[in-house]
Amino acid sequence: MGLNDPQWGNKNNNGGPPDLEELLRKLNAKVTALLGGKGGAGKGGSGSSGGAPMQNFAGGMGLIAAIIALIWVGSGFYIVDASQRGVVLRFGKKTEITEPGPRWHLPFPVETVEIVNLSQVRTVEVGYRDNVKNKMLKESLMLTDDENIIDIQFAVQYFLSDPADYLFNNRMPDENVRQAAETAIREVVGKNKMDYVLYEGREQVAAAATKLMQEILDRYKSGIVISKLTMQNAQPPEQVQAAFDDAVKAGQDRERQKNEGQAYANDVIPRAKGTAARLIQESEGYKQSVIANAEGDASRFRQILVEYEKAPAVTRERMYLDMMQQVMGNISKVMVDQKNGNSLLYLPLDKLIETSRGVAVETPQTVKLDAAPVTSQGSDNNAAQRARDSLISRDREAR
Repeated sequence: MGLNDPQWGNKNNNGGPPDLEELLRKLNAKVTALLGGKGGAGKGGSGSSGGAPMQNFAGGMGLIAAIIALIWVGSGFYIVDASQRGVVLRFGKKTEITEPGPRWHLPFPVETVEIVNLSQVRTVEVGYRDNVKNKMLKESLMLTDDENIIDIQFAVQYFLSDPADYLFNNRMPDENVRQAAETAIREVVGKNKMDYVLYEGREQVAAAATKLMQEILDRYKSGIVISKLTMQNAQPPEQVQAAFDDAVKAGQDRERQKNEGQAYANDVIPRAKGTAARLIQESEGYKQSVIANAEGDASRFRQILVEYEKAPAVTRERMYLDMMQQVMGNISKVMVDQKNGNSLLYLPLDKLIETSRGVAVETPQTVKLDAAPVTSQGSDNNAAQRARDSLISRDREAR
């Protein structure tokens, strides 16, 4: 049978296509039964048998539309957690920011909601990705103020303060944070020396970079607050690491030698100062002693002058005797030239003094045994004293 046969579809031949009207009628009956309607139509007239299925079909479609409408309306409900905020968009434009709790908005495509977590700590990495060994040299290599290159990797932690600014003022806010961090750290590093950045000033560099980064993000109105900047690694490039280590060791040796020199100076200088102070004090004491002696001699001379004016001869004689006593007491030999003869009188005072000293240090037993020599020495001393007295009397007579 050809396809253009007008009876095609009304005959259920073996292997032929099914009757489409029959299939539609069965489908309508099943939908009506599912919705609670009465299935089956009377066999009376053609008008009544064709109108009932169409009415049932229209009712079923209306019910389906109502269910779809309820589902569409229900899709507008959403819940905002305590740490989140909801941003409602109507045809892509912000209309409101919802607080935590159950909320509803006009369903898609009229309105949509963006849920933003404000308490979540977000992190961006500069100079590396996931691991410090996975370096990004384009980001990590920086130039210091003394024209040295250093390799820095650090992480920036931040959270959101304004969800609307975060969503709408910048196209890629997370990437903006990375770029702002790189800009800030390059500016801070470029104003400081290499040793300061690598060692003693790492915390100060991080604090200055954090402040500058926050200023940049505030200028962009990004709705982001920087929490912390953590320096993961800061070192010279690997190509010059060995040379840099040698330079660091040389600097440490220099500091050690300076400290040793300073310690030696701290030991020597106080001693020198103490010695100088002692010499100054001794000189001051000598000065005072000389001044006192000079003043005493001047006073004694004035007193002698007064006595000399009263009795010149007696005063001269007394002064002569005192001087001779002082001079003769410090010598061991005395030679006297007699005026009346050529003979020279020699007084062995040194032998007499040594003998007298030897007698003084002897034990009592030795002195007792050698009584006779001691007596002779005493007689010699007496003779010397008599000779001295005679010389003095002769001198007086000559005057």
